Amino acid sequence: MALTKRQRDVLDFIGRFIERHGYSPSLEEMAHGIGCSSLATIHKHLARLEAKGMIRRTANCSRSVEPCTADSSTGGKRAASVEIPLLGEVAAGRPIEAIPNGETFGLPDQLVRGRETFALRVRGHSMIEEQIRDGDIILVQRATTAENGQTVVALVDGRDVTVKIWHRQEDGMVRLEPANANMAPLVIPADRVAIHGRVIGLLRKY
Repeated sequence: MALTKRQRDVLDFIGRFIERHGYSPSLEEMAHGIGCSSLATIHKHLARLEAKGMIRRTANCSRSVEPCTADSSTGGKRAASVEIPLLGEVAAGRPIEAIPNGETFGLPDQLVRGRETFALRVRGHSMIEEQIRDGDIILVQRATTAENGQTVVALVDGRDVTVKIWHRQEDGMVRLEPANANMAPLVIPADRVAIHGRVIGLLRKY
């Protein structure tokens, strides 16, 4: 179906934003991106784009707007996205408890590639030399093992969750290394720490 110029502007902005950031824009970012001062107008454009089969939205999910692309295997439309759960916060510093909040993100499926994946919001500054900053959202592939040098989400003493660089030592200890020269590593017996996943991506709002 034919699009108006402003509908095309919104659709093009969504596509460019996802290509650049790896996740969908908020309503405020859409409005700013096309030079519109009214969020209600953005809502109307999105409703019309959805009715025309150009986008998909998931109710009650933040950043869930995704362009639809042609599926060559069926000749129909498919939404090039998957829903990733945001399971809470994780410390890039001292271990803290991860608190689930029920939020999800709509992400392009090529970022996930069929892997069991979840997201966590980072709090703290111990991973800044890996470009993981306070407030960033990390994408995590569920896993129980890792190679030395990989960035992992680890559970310490069965209750505290942290994101660090994993090193298993020959003396039966595990070293959870920060990526911050001003912070010391956490060295603990291997039986006190369990890997919950490996970090595979990063989302950041500018």
